[in-house]
Amino acid sequence: MADTMAHRGPDDRGIYCHGPVGLGHRRLSIIDVAGGHQPLANEGGTCWVVYNGEVYNHRDLRRDLECRGHVYRTNSDSETILHAYEEYGPQCVERFRGMFAFAIWDEPRGRLFMARDRFGVKPLYYADCDGSLILGSEIKALLASGEIEPQMRRDRVVEQLALGYLAGDDTLLAGIRKLPAGHTLLVDRDRFELRRYWDFPAPGQGDSGGRSDRELCDSFRELLEQSVRMRLMSDVPLGAFLSGGLDSSAVVAFMAREMPERIKTFSVGYDDPRASELSYARAVAQHLDTDHREVIMTAADLRQELARLIWHEDKPIAFPSSVALYLVARLAREQVKVVLTGEGSDELLAGYDRYAITAWNMRLARLYERAVPPAARAMIREAVARRPDTDPIKRKLERTFLAVPANLELLYVANFLSFFHGRSLRAVLHPDAAAEFAAGSPYRATLEYLGGGNGRDVLAAMQYLDIKTYLEELLMKQDRMSMAASVESRVPFLDHHLAEFAAGLPGSLKLRGLGGKRILKRAMRGVLPQQIIKRRKMGFPVPLARWLRYELAPWYREVLLDESVRREGLFNVPRLETMLQEHVEGRADWSDQLWRLLNFQLWRRTLRAAPRPMLQTAAAHTPRFIWTQGDNT
Repeated sequence: MADTMAHRGPDDRGIYCHGPVGLGHRRLSIIDVAGGHQPLANEGGTCWVVYNGEVYNHRDLRRDLECRGHVYRTNSDSETILHAYEEYGPQCVERFRGMFAFAIWDEPRGRLFMARDRFGVKPLYYADCDGSLILGSEIKALLASGEIEPQMRRDRVVEQLALGYLAGDDTLLAGIRKLPAGHTLLVDRDRFELRRYWDFPAPGQGDSGGRSDRELCDSFRELLEQSVRMRLMSDVPLGAFLSGGLDSSAVVAFMAREMPERIKTFSVGYDDPRASELSYARAVAQHLDTDHREVIMTAADLRQELARLIWHEDKPIAFPSSVALYLVARLAREQVKVVLTGEGSDELLAGYDRYAITAWNMRLARLYERAVPPAARAMIREAVARRPDTDPIKRKLERTFLAVPANLELLYVANFLSFFHGRSLRAVLHPDAAAEFAAGSPYRATLEYLGGGNGRDVLAAMQYLDIKTYLEELLMKQDRMSMAASVESRVPFLDHHLAEFAAGLPGSLKLRGLGGKRILKRAMRGVLPQQIIKRRKMGFPVPLARWLRYELAPWYREVLLDESVRREGLFNVPRLETMLQEHVEGRADWSDQLWRLLNFQLWRRTLRAAPRPMLQTAAAHTPRFIWTQGDNT
């Protein structure tokens, strides 16, 4: 199980088996390179930990724990987690500032304690198999146990196709779940206790303390600088991913203030200059005098790497930028083991255009519903629906209050987070499958998070939903693609102190008019060039539509129109053929939808080819708890 994740930890390997527990670990050595071997025991050998991540305040915690009588044998943050558990029990997790997934076997109490960081930067999966609890950093490790058969959850297929991910703690495989972000799990002979220890604050729960916008901006900048400084903790070389956008540029700027040597920065671009952000990345690298390197991604790279990267993600890949992220991580691995990234800023500070567009849509929709009679509104909706699917005007109108009622499910989730709307999703399914999946919305699990924000605050509701769903998918992508190249990625914007401060900011410091991230833009004045601060967000734009029209079209046909797709009876193959033809001929842009379908089929192939090992241990000695951790500590 551990060796399936050798890419997560190529530097060291450790196994501990005793009584009802087996712990396995792969290590990417970053902190206390010489002494941080895992699984790690306390002084008496009664508690053992396996751990993935970084606790950035571990030195402060260590001083307190040593004053309380705990004796350290290493300089690793892994040992701080173990001693903090001994001192504070399951509440220890509330003291940690960082990204982590860990499991502690407490032998005297006969219990296993697991925890995942507040935002879910680090992954943790588990399955209950006839009384044995199996855990791991990646799903493939659970499958390697031989205790669980990979069976697809057909009831979640439409959600996967529409959104590219599943909300909540489910996965696409029956019986395998994610430990939710900000949760712990305590298991013994009589208990299976899941507890939430942190949640992103709802609006109004933060406190701006009556401070002026300038004072809030100064405090925000100080917290961001502190977060970056903490994430420079490393005993090995580190660098940064630099897209040329505001978020990664801000992180690199604050790194430059703290590091005595030139920062190593890494960027990815494309063979289509219209989609490439390299010119902006170069401008920032020159402004901050970084040691800058770049890689160019082509359609051939996407075809060559995609199937293997689906294996790394353990699921269909939601975004083509995953491949670009892996290529830049592989480039970085030639120089460093750790990179800092700008992930999380858009969700915290309302950086996506869709926030402003939806907020305006909701305002205009209320005026429209008061001014236009219901019968007239129904006629307009019918007129929009009758336009052909290939009509670009129809696609734009479908994203407005003219075509859908004024609610966030349709104006936000369906319009901006989903690549398939109800009718277009039914059209790609085989009639039998369409009938099977007819009941319920593909957004049902996602919509449960709309209530987590303040219902009166549309912006807050969208941000909360994204933080609990969309951001977790982005973080999974960041972790899997960087760790596929044996690189640890750190996310300063997702320090929970900074996030809690951001939650309490007035909305005007996040979004005004059509512009988001106002407080970050103000904080970076005089630090970054104005062209970087004012530029519009591109968001890692892969030129997929052009590649699919030309270089990748034969490959898509090979995968999507394969005879096995017809036999499975899940998709309407003639409809797939029509979509592909319309795209190739330039009559429609189906690149996003065809991307989802291609990834789903490649994942099915990967699943069918997955090995089915069997445990050789006698049943009487099969460990009750099996944990494998791909580490980067």
